[in-house]
Parts: sequence; structure tokens; C-alpha cells
Amino acid sequence: MVAWSIRAKNDLKQIYDYIAKDSKYYAKNVAQDIVSKAEELNEFPEMGRAVPEIGDDKIRELIIYSYRLIYEITPDAIAVLALIHGKRDFSRLDRNGLDR
Repeated sequence: MVAWSIRAKNDLKQIYDYIAKDSKYYAKNVAQDIVSKAEELNEFPEMGRAVPEIGDDKIRELIIYSYRLIYEITPDAIAVLALIHGKRDFSRLDRNGLDR
């Protein structure tokens, strides 16, 4: 099961809202693509790479459009922790900043 943290849900909403300023159509498509790709983690939890800044094989990422979908593989579920723009300085976020 893929479970989204509150932070990840808020990140997705912010992405949608930002794109929707120009096009609700594309905002919906991007949000749906992100959710769809996250759902694929049910079948292939290790399809993303380990997040280089963290160095823990259980904390992984998928690159979707310009965003990094950060997730954690747990025994019970896949936890989507955050969606971060690829140009954002991830090193300034520590692991504690990723809500679960």
C-alpha cells in the first residue's frame, strides 16, 4: 500500500495549484501522472534510486517531470514523504524534515 504523508499531499496540492495558474488541464494531468507513478511502487518498490543526499537504501526517489518523489520502503507500506522540485537544494532539508 502506498501511503502519502501530510507533507507529500500538501506538496502535490502546491504543484497542482502552481501549474493550474496557467492550465488546469495540465495541472490535472501532472498530478494524475505523479499519483499513478507512485501507485506503481506497490508492484515495484525499488524502482526508484536511493536518495544520494541521504544514503539509506530504504529512502528512495522517482524523478517525475521536474519533481523528486521521495519515499520510504517500510515493512507495511510505501510511505511517500515529499515531492520536491528538482532544482531545490535538497541538502538543506534533513531527514527529520520529511514527515511520516
